[in-house]
Amino acid sequence: MDFSKYTIGFGITGSFCTHEKIKVEIRRLVELGANVIPIFSYQTLNTDTRFGSAADFVQEVVDITMNEGIRTIGQAEPIGPNNFLDVMVIAPCTGNTLAKLQAGISDTPVLMAAKAHMRNNRPLVISISTNDALGMNFKNIGALMHTKNIYFVPFGQDNYKAKPSSMIAKTNLIPDTIVSALEGKQIQPILQ
Repeated sequence: MDFSKYTIGFGITGSFCTHEKIKVEIRRLVELGANVIPIFSYQTLNTDTRFGSAADFVQEVVDITMNEGIRTIGQAEPIGPNNFLDVMVIAPCTGNTLAKLQAGISDTPVLMAAKAHMRNNRPLVISISTNDALGMNFKNIGALMHTKNIYFVPFGQDNYKAKPSSMIAKTNLIPDTIVSALEGKQIQPILQ
């Protein structure tokens, strides 16, 4: 894959347990030639967790992409009128972000970026990571699957015994999903 002609907005929300895997995929997109613009949720920017410090994670992403990224709603809004993203990815996409996206709420930099980007009829790729995918967010996933220009990274249950409603995307399929989305197609099979 050659992504050298693409600018990819990469929205990063909570689900801190997946951030290490997300860094791997961001690095891979950069190695494939993409200009990756990170877009950080407020939680990602400010929440230290047992998985690491927010400042360290953000700096690592900045170092990988060589881009300071988008950190405020005000910085995200011009994505629409300036039309500079070829595709946008939200990874990880938490249940909170899914629900707000489906409801049209844009109260974080990632959600504002998605809203601004989608007005340009360009693809939005969602890489879910949520403990309630088969619960409260099941309806939101279904609604978004039938929304124009939204594509899902294939996903499946991550721990059906301990967390039967939890689902997580196969993040290693982010580049393949982007390729399909740029062609206007949903990568298949979606449930893995």
